[in-house]
Amino acid sequence: MKTIQICDVMSNSGVAFGTSGARGLVSAMTDEVCAAYAAAFLAVTRRSFSFDRVALGMDLRPSSPRIVAACTAALQDQGITVDFCGALPTPALALYAQDEAIPAIMVTGSHIPFDRNGIKFYRPDGEISKADEQAIAAAVVELEHTHCELPEVNPAALAHYVQRYLAFFPMQCFKGLRLGVYQHSSVARDVLVSILEGLGAEVTPLGRTADFVPIDTEAVAEVDVQRGSDWAAQYGFDAIISTDGDGDRPLISDEHGAWLRGDIVGLITAHYLGADKVVVPVSCNTAIELCGAFDSVTRTRIGSPYVIAGMEVAGTGAVIGFEANGGFLMGSSVSRNGRTLDALPTRDAVLPALAVLAAASERGGKVSGLLADLPARFTASDRLQEFPVATSRQLLERLTGDPQAVQDILAPDAARAVSTDVTDGLRITFDNGEIVHLRPSGNAPELRCYCEAASEARAKLLVATVLARLRS
Repeated sequence: MKTIQICDVMSNSGVAFGTSGARGLVSAMTDEVCAAYAAAFLAVTRRSFSFDRVALGMDLRPSSPRIVAACTAALQDQGITVDFCGALPTPALALYAQDEAIPAIMVTGSHIPFDRNGIKFYRPDGEISKADEQAIAAAVVELEHTHCELPEVNPAALAHYVQRYLAFFPMQCFKGLRLGVYQHSSVARDVLVSILEGLGAEVTPLGRTADFVPIDTEAVAEVDVQRGSDWAAQYGFDAIISTDGDGDRPLISDEHGAWLRGDIVGLITAHYLGADKVVVPVSCNTAIELCGAFDSVTRTRIGSPYVIAGMEVAGTGAVIGFEANGGFLMGSSVSRNGRTLDALPTRDAVLPALAVLAAASERGGKVSGLLADLPARFTASDRLQEFPVATSRQLLERLTGDPQAVQDILAPDAARAVSTDVTDGLRITFDNGEIVHLRPSGNAPELRCYCEAASEARAKLLVATVLARLRS
């Protein structure tokens, strides 16, 4: 038996909580580190809940099975039955745990490179809070075993997730649609095909690979931009659907293979579901307010825990949250055409994909047509990789206190800053209506840049210009 302080684990390994879960280099996520985190999560969750079973799931990263085995060993040592749900989307595991009223642990690094991984924790009532993270970080645990054989896979969670959407959307509602599914290494690649075919679509799988592909839905790689265009031209698709690695952030194209921004996908989905109140991070497109579709719009710090906290205090009505990455969260149940979809307050990629397709189909038009009625506000984003968080923070501190530096580095053309928002990072609105937002990533050593303008080309130019200035 070995006594371990989680604060020491965090400082010695570098595996620590970021925007969503504990993440780090695979080389640092040893069996002991992962088992210690699982044991600490168990200890903290037992303070508020009684349970004897925990659901575990994983993505398709090469390191994920080993990490699941370490977590399993720690839980079994404490007398917990491990309900191993296998490889499945994060929202599928979260839905299963929510409905079974048990905690869950998802081993995934989401969209970050394959040399990193992570562990995401769910209490029986949903994602852990920032207060829970602090409690886990302060925990002291006893470890006996740090590795074991994986239990047999329980397919119930995945089947339940598929049925959730087949029951809500009208039968055969996608009949006549030709859809591509960009599968790459997404853990949602097969379930997407099953659901879309189950709703009547003709589906063509694309780009499946055994190698892990770190799809970032906020900064789509140029190779994937070209793939979308090429596939649309080759197959004549109505849309192409994909997700990030763990299936909680959607990537959706129109009929031309042009990928939609995640916050626009969220806006379309929230409107389709009849949302009354919307909660989004500060980085999202201002078309959300300008469209006038919602009773209220609340902006939070970036990260699903902050969106969830905002939804919890939003009040009555249909409360919805979504992020700039497209991850869609349901803070309350919604009803449409006599069918009810239960709340699922964690990021999901399948619901927004289906809702966008359904919204276009009901209008009798194409996906691109959904954008025509929206305010002409366009966002673009990219990042500087291998940019240490400490360096990012120093840069933002300097910019916050130096208006001339803001003018020299961030200002578009001769525009002048008219407002500053430091909710999360540094977000400057200029007198020409354009917005530049810098923020350190919460998951990796990256500095992210978000820009908003009246055209897509202009937004992309702003991002490229700001990042070029920062590199020089």
